[in-house]
Amino acid sequence: VKQEQEEPEDHQIKEEQEDLKHQQIKVEEKEVYCSRGEEQIELKQETDTCMVVPETAESFSCVTCGKGFCQKRLLTQHMRIHTGEKPFSCVTCGKSFGYKRTLTQHMMIHTGEKPFSCVTCGKSFGYKPTLTQHMRIHTGEKPFSCVTCGKSFGYKPTLTQHMMIHTGEKPFSCVNCGKSFRHKPHLSQHMMIHTGEKPFSCVNCGKSFSHKPHLSQHMMIHTGEKPFSCVNCGKSFSRKQDLTRHMMIHTGEKSFSCVTCGKGFCQKRLLTKHMMIHTGEKRFSCVTCGKSFGYKPTLTQHMMIHTGEKPFSCVTCLKSFSHKNSLTQHMTRHIVEKAAGQQCSLPPSTCKALWHPLH
Repeated sequence: VKQEQEEPEDHQIKEEQEDLKHQQIKVEEKEVYCSRGEEQIELKQETDTCMVVPETAESFSCVTCGKGFCQKRLLTQHMRIHTGEKPFSCVTCGKSFGYKRTLTQHMMIHTGEKPFSCVTCGKSFGYKPTLTQHMRIHTGEKPFSCVTCGKSFGYKPTLTQHMMIHTGEKPFSCVNCGKSFRHKPHLSQHMMIHTGEKPFSCVNCGKSFSHKPHLSQHMMIHTGEKPFSCVNCGKSFSRKQDLTRHMMIHTGEKSFSCVTCGKGFCQKRLLTKHMMIHTGEKRFSCVTCGKSFGYKPTLTQHMMIHTGEKPFSCVTCLKSFSHKNSLTQHMTRHIVEKAAGQQCSLPPSTCKALWHPLH
């Protein structure tokens, strides 16, 4: 076997190879594939020839970890993992890289170059692997399958995250309260609870939010946008989860059942409130008199006894009430008075029933 001269550094390698054992060479359209078992590594070449290395040949070994390589340049590249050497620097921002091809890819950020285009939708990408992943949107290919439940995914990182559902692994923990998360972005969002950080502000009213999706939902208040519509009655909603809950009215679905009495509910929060009937739990307490309530709205109404707040006013006589139902009853009095002034057509018994509870 005739060995070629060492290739220059600027030959691109799609993936870093730290454990190559060449078994065969396949030349196809000036792309050489070096195979080992089921693994296939694509090496970009300038010619149709390459050095054929026997399966057992690992002439160059790493003195640090013992890994063997069939070419000296691969060993040289591998050594940078241990030394941390990054000899290739960006002239624009100064960031350094261990491999020239990585620098070449990085430079596309500054130049805006995106040489790889999708033949289906025309979207362009800076890296070929990114285009390959994008193509799965059009092809529907999902080559990564969960060995536990069989669910398939288009990307390996998505499968890795999915596996944590089965393993229960939550590697990202909050240093303040110890709560753990499967994904780092979820931990970052959680940390804002402790820091009070709200980096997303509404340009209309100035209200701030910890998470961008919350700001997006809030903006619909100003725009009036309701992009989620019911196919049955046409009612629109600003949030998808609100539409999902609404659909249960039409389907009659009640996914949440009480384990005590079997009663079903279409929303989890309704089941939670219902359970307080069985448990007798009253977690909302008045700070003034100590009285406890099962529901927060009930506590809010109770607090008006202490504050004297009466937010519901009659538009006819301006009398105010603490509770909306009290205002509703009061309004009936004006209706009866108006009817009496216009020769009331209601039966005397009905008029008396309407008039009696009102003061």
